[in-house]
Amino acid sequence: MKEGYKRGVIESNNQIASNIYEIKLRHCTMIDSVNLTDEGFSFKGKPGQFYMIRGREALDPFLPRPISICDISHGIITFLYEVRGKGTHIISKLRPGDTLEVLGPLGNGFNMNLKGKVAIISGGIGIAPMVYLAKKLDASIDFYCGFRNETYYTNEIKDYVKNIFISTEDGSVGHRGFITEIFKSEKYDIALTCGPLPMMKKVLDICQGRMPLYMSMENPMACGIGTCLGCTIKTTSGMKRVCKEGPVFLGKELVFND
Repeated sequence: MKEGYKRGVIESNNQIASNIYEIKLRHCTMIDSVNLTDEGFSFKGKPGQFYMIRGREALDPFLPRPISICDISHGIITFLYEVRGKGTHIISKLRPGDTLEVLGPLGNGFNMNLKGKVAIISGGIGIAPMVYLAKKLDASIDFYCGFRNETYYTNEIKDYVKNIFISTEDGSVGHRGFITEIFKSEKYDIALTCGPLPMMKKVLDICQGRMPLYMSMENPMACGIGTCLGCTIKTTSGMKRVCKEGPVFLGKELVFND
């Protein structure tokens, strides 16, 4: 097993929309031919943090994937992931009882000491870290979530927020178009966002000069611990690593090249 990694046992691994999966892990506590005991290990983490996840060595090895914490409850950690390439395809084929190697929690999460009325804006699989955020944040929250067509995980949010606003590009659910078209920034004191970069740039434009915006960046990562420098991003105070100084940044700190 790679140094620093722990082994988690899959409780469930279910497809919840096209190419979108929910996976739940518990930590290993049994010693047998497959599983190893990790004494004192339990899943922890704050909203906005992530884990690096890779298949166990018996599988085709691949670079670990960074996946945001979607929830932690009763010793079970939940992740949402989108099948995009070989690594996530391998993970999608795993079944309950199989194991994955995990490293985390990593990165800096969201500021949880927020006051006033809060807007959370997500796009696609960017909803994943915002679920845990909505659950843990003690504030009045409106949740804006945009999807291409199929919606998912909105029921898991409803008990923790005041209002949910949904958009789909094909108009099958909620507003037809982009979520940024119905986001009313003047109603809020602070905003937090995660999703495709064009969407987050639009949210930043809308919030600029009105309120603070926290952005959870989704740059590709190879190590997750700040060594490889593959996830660096330009900021007003120089280059920073998304895995180490992020993934959550104040929007006004980020510099985007047009």
